[in-house]
Amino acid sequence: MSDAPEPFETPTLADPFDLFTSWFEQAKAGEPADPNATILASVGADGFPTARAMLMKSYDARGFVFYTNQQSHKSDQLRFNNKVGLCFFWKSLYRQIHIEGIAAPVEAAESDAYFASRPRESQIGAWASDQSRPLASRDVFEKRIAQMEERFKDGPVPRPPHWGGYRVTPLRIEFWRGHQFRLHDRLVYRRENEAAPWSTERLFP
Repeated sequence: MSDAPEPFETPTLADPFDLFTSWFEQAKAGEPADPNATILASVGADGFPTARAMLMKSYDARGFVFYTNQQSHKSDQLRFNNKVGLCFFWKSLYRQIHIEGIAAPVEAAESDAYFASRPRESQIGAWASDQSRPLASRDVFEKRIAQMEERFKDGPVPRPPHWGGYRVTPLRIEFWRGHQFRLHDRLVYRRENEAAPWSTERLFP
């Protein structure tokens, strides 16, 4: 945390992904655990917001991708309201990135490719878990894992039909860099829709 703020680096003012990449690469070099961790916030039919930690598995100019059971509570919320928030917080760098955008399922081939790259134990777990549904006991889950291990023992584990990725297409991205005495830097990129150009502005801390 520096004594005096330095100007934001802005490799390409028209594109916030350049700045995201710069910060993310620094986080991968300096953050001790899961630099790709992000908080996903969503709202369901009951009106209550839910926030949970997720792992971003990829990103590009189209948006930020994570994977999950598509019958889970979070997926129920995303089907009800596809407007979501993401927050990356890198404590060691004293930086945050806040994202507001639209979540939509990725193409099946993209989910297939990522699922195939997962450890076999994680693949088995995706079949065994009815994520977010009531579980009578841990023993029930362990038995289901054993059943799936037996089912797929002779070959590769295919992607379950209820498991896949979501891409969050951002409409607002705020870069927050902390400084002493709460003299923080805040730089915001906004656009009206996915095809619109980005505009930028700075905010008071």
